[in-house]
Amino acid sequence: MQRLRVISHFLTRVCPEPEEIEESRSVTEAPKSSMVSYSDLVPEKTGDSNQLLQKSEADDKMIKDRIPASTEITLHKDTVSLTTITDKRHNHKIRLKPLKPSPIIISTMVTNTRTGAETHIRKLTEDLKCDSPEIIREAVFELRLLAKDEDNRILIASCGAIAVLADLLFSQDLIIQENSVTALLNLSISDNNKLMIANSGAIEALVHVLQTGTPGARENSAATLTSLSKFDDNKIRIGKSGAIGPLVDLLENGTLQGKKDAATALFNLSTAAVNRSSIVESGAVKHLIGLMDPALGMVDRATVVLANLATVPEGRTAIAQAGGIPLLVEAIELGSPRGKENAAAALSHFCSDSNKYCRKVLDEGAGPPLVALSLSGTPRAKEKV
Repeated sequence: MQRLRVISHFLTRVCPEPEEIEESRSVTEAPKSSMVSYSDLVPEKTGDSNQLLQKSEADDKMIKDRIPASTEITLHKDTVSLTTITDKRHNHKIRLKPLKPSPIIISTMVTNTRTGAETHIRKLTEDLKCDSPEIIREAVFELRLLAKDEDNRILIASCGAIAVLADLLFSQDLIIQENSVTALLNLSISDNNKLMIANSGAIEALVHVLQTGTPGARENSAATLTSLSKFDDNKIRIGKSGAIGPLVDLLENGTLQGKKDAATALFNLSTAAVNRSSIVESGAVKHLIGLMDPALGMVDRATVVLANLATVPEGRTAIAQAGGIPLLVEAIELGSPRGKENAAAALSHFCSDSNKYCRKVLDEGAGPPLVALSLSGTPRAKEKV
């Protein structure tokens, strides 16, 4: 009788609201592996993991001392299992939720994994500095693949690989050069790495790749500059680095993908007002006008750059001289919603500049499509009309 009172007292204090009660099952029916965890019986605690571990071990001992052996309860901190306690007075068996894995074990696993990855990446970084081209090729290719993962991007940067990869952009080995620029492109996806790459001297090295690399390397160099130019400070640095001329050359002579990458990079750079005159002076306008052929699928890319360049007088002059006004009117008539917005923005700069340009825009038949755009266009397009 005294033992039943102890059990009843324990159940009342520890498990006041059982989630599920199964009738007519005795404690001897419970699997021998069923275990109750201390984490299921007390509120969750926060604090230093060592203190919590010591505290939980002390509490485990306290609970063991309080529960008579006849209850057949086993304590274990890190095992995921059902908690079973039987009240012999009513032959009720209480089942609690499974215990979640210990955060201490997870933390240890993550730490071990990170340490192993960091050790491997440091070894690859050292391999980049050796005298063997074959070892360098293997190491840089593996870093290129590893840099596709966000966690690895952080580790690679922390191991000092960015500066070494930037130096390898000057390699005479075109395979090493292309894999290095692609690794930097993957690393630049992380915002934390963008300034590190710019500060490593990589911008000038990327310009070198634009001028000397394989078609794939030139494309990835332009894409890397696009990624870096997400930050305004980098836009100005890239504009001053001599990158605009090689980007315009890629716009003219590159593969279709190269033209797309160059146009995107030039757009990002053109959002900084200080770069617009340089882009115009580099001859970009006539090549952008040439890309407004719908068959190339680049009308929107070209139009958005032209809209930015039309904000400066030399840009408007170059667009008009290259025959761009009729194509912008056509984009308002037949383009995508975004293309119509940007074409309207470009033409609005012409109309606000002088009556001469305004008359030319109207002579090209812009009136009806502009009226239609003012009625059914996007909010931004309506603002520009």
